[in-house]
Amino acid sequence: MGTALVYHEDMTAARLLWDDPECEIERPERLAAALGLLRQRGLEQRCRCLSAAEASEAELGLVHSPEYVALVRGTQALDEGELQALSRQYDAVYFHPSTFRCARLAVGAALQLVDAVLTGAVRNGLALVRPPGHHSQRAAANGFCVFNNVAIAAKHAKQKHGLNRILIVDWDVHHGQGIQYIFEDDPSVLYFSWHRYEHGRFWPFLRESDADAVGQGQGRGFTVNLPWNQVGMGNADYLAAFLHVLLPLAFEFDPELVLVSAGFDSAIGDPEGQMQATPECFAHLTQLLHTLAGGRVCAVLEGGYYLDSLAKSVCMTVQALLGDPVPSLQGPMIPCQSALESIQSLLAAQAPYWTSLQQDRALMLSPSICSPEERPLGLLSGSPACEAAVAVLNPPLPGRHSTSASTVHMAVALMGLSATLALPPEVLRQEASVGREETEAWARTHESLAQDVALSALGRFLFLLDGILNGKVTCGIAAIPACARAATLEVAIRRSLSHGAERLLCVALGELDWPLELADDGRILWLNIGGKEVAARSTFHISTPLPRTTGGFLNCILGLVLPLAYSFQPELVLVTVGPAQGLQEPHVALLASLLRVPAAGRVLALLEEESAPQLVRTLAPVLHGEAPPSLGAFLGASPEDIQALKHLREQLEPLWKLLQVASETLGEAGSCLKSPLRGPSYTDKACS
Repeated sequence: MGTALVYHEDMTAARLLWDDPECEIERPERLAAALGLLRQRGLEQRCRCLSAAEASEAELGLVHSPEYVALVRGTQALDEGELQALSRQYDAVYFHPSTFRCARLAVGAALQLVDAVLTGAVRNGLALVRPPGHHSQRAAANGFCVFNNVAIAAKHAKQKHGLNRILIVDWDVHHGQGIQYIFEDDPSVLYFSWHRYEHGRFWPFLRESDADAVGQGQGRGFTVNLPWNQVGMGNADYLAAFLHVLLPLAFEFDPELVLVSAGFDSAIGDPEGQMQATPECFAHLTQLLHTLAGGRVCAVLEGGYYLDSLAKSVCMTVQALLGDPVPSLQGPMIPCQSALESIQSLLAAQAPYWTSLQQDRALMLSPSICSPEERPLGLLSGSPACEAAVAVLNPPLPGRHSTSASTVHMAVALMGLSATLALPPEVLRQEASVGREETEAWARTHESLAQDVALSALGRFLFLLDGILNGKVTCGIAAIPACARAATLEVAIRRSLSHGAERLLCVALGELDWPLELADDGRILWLNIGGKEVAARSTFHISTPLPRTTGGFLNCILGLVLPLAYSFQPELVLVTVGPAQGLQEPHVALLASLLRVPAAGRVLALLEEESAPQLVRTLAPVLHGEAPPSLGAFLGASPEDIQALKHLREQLEPLWKLLQVASETLGEAGSCLKSPLRGPSYTDKACS
């Protein structure tokens, strides 16, 4: 259905007419820089572009009082002195004769985007707007914000489209208190905000921005605040927040629509946020959100004042909305202690209201819980596996294959099944094989591969694998005879390593033993979901029984698989699905959808022919970039599942730091500054 980009050039008309160092950063060039880079990278041309129309005053009235709307309407006739005097009545706001039209266009853009997504005209989209909106309140402008674009869009979605569950994700670096006030007693809107807080010493200096502000009345638990108490938060910190807080409660909430208050002052280089997240991080966050609400994600621009970082972050977000594989994240995935303290405080405040977060609290560890004697020998300091882990977790990473216009996004090698399956038209139905002699050479390594049917399937599989390793194909699905599953996977691992791959993530669904001939040297991370026992046989060889409930499955994926995948930073993910593995198709699809994000889209699914037709129909669209189907009703994890995950974390946390959900030094903030900051430092009032 495509991705919408909603914009109107008249939103650049309003600008500051007098000297005000606090407000001068909110300028028209913000939109021009973002739109210019979208065009330069060819992203605008790939979107369905919609010209924003002004919201009606009735639509503004969904959130704002008639008196306030009339006051802003009156600014069109004020002179500069009168505009300046009115602006002084509000906190960090300026008015211009064009403000009313610009602000109505901004609201209108958000409403058009929501309408387009909810009517099925597009899959998702971005509204490129100014002024921003998340600080504005019922009868007050605040922090550059005049009308609350996202809040009005949420009210509109409820009123016009009858939605009952809307998730608002506010990743702007400032707390969107306007949205919080509007929905704090409304259980149909789940509002999540992370923001620079510094124990109340950062704008907007509100006590209700802290983690223990959880909403009012029936809305208790539906306001979720994650306060950052230090600057310098980076990719690992943002990912930890998503994996351990936002995504668990979002899957439990099961939204029908995701609205993003997309402020990029939380990106590296911005003088307001002084954070360290790279533009690529926002592409990852966007694609993680894409697994919710059937992919109905509407992002609306908020802040962002360092033009280079703003423009690149907008492009990364649009690229993710388009379904493209997103660039891998660089650097070690180690959340800082201050971030973990904030996450721990949030979990404590929200656990009474969310089953999924109660489970996460049960998984919290302190250093004293797990003694060295309880850890596998493979994890002890000084062991070969430990040394390999240190090397893996401290890149430089090998180069990645970039996705170009000539790259085949997805290919399938399904033998006779290919012609009978309905697949996206862009999917290549591969018929080619590697040479017979080469195939037979690999087949001789395993007796199960020597049969004619297995040999033919192996040839096609190797051709598909080579395409992915050479960067000609991004991802793929292959079907093989059941008897050849383990042998084909081992061949895939060996061939990948021989092609120079240094990080392979193998996820086996259903019981499958680690090939004894493969070295446990840090190049392969093996995860067996559906094994007989809970075991971390080494840092890179992990097994757990299949979780028994939806909540247990999500705990396993969000609390174990994804943190390990992001920490390992694989060049290729091999997913193999065995018989009687106990998962329904939506569960397999969600796992594949989530794994393609840290792997830059490079996922190869190896299916047994007997189950392939059903699974391919579900997996192919997901690996191609569509949203996975819903898992259905949420049921909390069983005590056995919680204990299994806790046991694994106790063993693995010392080296895989993204597994942590609690600070090692409670009450003591560790340094989050991982690299020098660009741009000036502001410690006084800052906006949007």
